[in-house]
Amino acid sequence: MIFASVGSMLPFDRFVRGVDEWARDNPEKDVFIQIGGGDYEPRHAPFARMVTLADYRAKLNACDLFVAHVGMGSILQALEARKQMLLLPRDLALGEHTTDHQMHTAERFRGRQGMEIVTTIDELKAGITRLLCNPLSAGGEFSAKASPQLTAAVALFLSGGTPQNSEVRYA
Repeated sequence: MIFASVGSMLPFDRFVRGVDEWARDNPEKDVFIQIGGGDYEPRHAPFARMVTLADYRAKLNACDLFVAHVGMGSILQALEARKQMLLLPRDLALGEHTTDHQMHTAERFRGRQGMEIVTTIDELKAGITRLLCNPLSAGGEFSAKASPQLTAAVALFLSGGTPQNSEVRYA
């Protein structure tokens, strides 16, 4: 099953239309699209404007391929679920966002194991087909919980203290 999501913030009709066109051309494949508040409604795949967090997680855990915008929430949840990702950033020049931060995020994550970044709808459609036939290896271990070192550093910072060891790294 393919789970496609635009997130909860802004419409992304170009993305939704592209995934729906892929579903039209591949009717034997199960596709579900979370479309948000956009104008375009899919004709070839089931969809919902929004899903509950429990339903989102269930669809993410059940999917063979997660297709999404380049939102950090989407990326982090897919990493945690160890799902291969195909990501299309929203484009400021097309009115899909208020800044180009998704383009910058895409560049930061380009080449990471378990995810592929595309920039056009044709690349998105080709990527869906390719990744269903030749899945990517999921990324490395990922936890939604902060490490003890990070929480200790944050607690120290919030208390106004300074680290004893100047070699502490947070990246």
